[in-house]
Amino acid sequence: MLKLPFCALALTAALGLALASPAAAQAPGGTSNPEAGGRAAPGSSGADPLNATVRTNTRAGRLGASTTPRRNRNAPAEAPTAEAVMASAQTIATAASSNCQVTEATLLGVNAEQQSIYEAACATGPGYILIGTTPPQAVDCVILAGQADLDRSRDPAADVGLQCKIPANTDVAKVVRAYALEAGIACTVDQGASIGKSTAGNFIYEVGCAEADGFWLEKSPTGWQTTTCMQVITQSAGCKFTQPAEQAATMKAMLAGSPAAACDVVEARYMGANSNGAFYEAKCGAEEGYIVRFNTERVVQQVYPCAEAARIGGGCKLTTVAAAAPAAPAPAAN
Repeated sequence: MLKLPFCALALTAALGLALASPAAAQAPGGTSNPEAGGRAAPGSSGADPLNATVRTNTRAGRLGASTTPRRNRNAPAEAPTAEAVMASAQTIATAASSNCQVTEATLLGVNAEQQSIYEAACATGPGYILIGTTPPQAVDCVILAGQADLDRSRDPAADVGLQCKIPANTDVAKVVRAYALEAGIACTVDQGASIGKSTAGNFIYEVGCAEADGFWLEKSPTGWQTTTCMQVITQSAGCKFTQPAEQAATMKAMLAGSPAAACDVVEARYMGANSNGAFYEAKCGAEEGYIVRFNTERVVQQVYPCAEAARIGGGCKLTTVAAAAPAAPAPAAN
């Protein structure tokens, strides 16, 4: 399970490129994380590759001695071919260790240091903004989109800076769907987003499942860690892609074949876990409810009617349990 709280993404300052026109873009601010495409840390000698106007149609550099006729210095540089753009983008992607096999690329421009900036779509995984710095940098399009979503949630009019525009790069759910498959999640993924970082510094993605409980995924160096949205809720967080009815449907499926299988689940919650297993509450439509203990494979181990479960994790919270009838008075002494 993820260890919360998580930290919001911090890429806006580093990647706030706003392409005001095909010939210009601006990137204020920065971060010292090269993987995030940020600028050098304060006090270092590295220049910010994005904190400058991005220019297209730049003038050709000065030619050395040559018998080739000199180009008119006022003439715009010839635009590179699509093949040349693909090749250059691939060079940067490879040098940045992005594992991207470029399938489409666009030259966005250059910064003040004449370092080229590209957007590239990849055969698998996310696309990238590629920056020809030293060393080269690759900025994940899914993470950029997540930062933009976060900024807009705080201010709908926020300037979210440079975003990926190649159609293949705007299908965030497709990328998150592949991550969910790698993590062993079998649901039908219908939504997904990058939502921040864990306290360990690992990126977190939310997975929305069709008619089922969703997940948070943490991409750690050793693999994927998963947390259900029912678990996330207990840690003072939430899942924007998962509805209570979807969690109820998941609980209904989890109860199949158990003594509580007949429960028409209308609401469900995760209560916690101990060495004996994980505990959930299921509220049934007939004003009944259960606390259910599952093993690590989500197989029911024990079912406790709410009327008998007051001492288990504080008892049922979703189901109103009738107060016990008062004890009959003792018979009067003769």
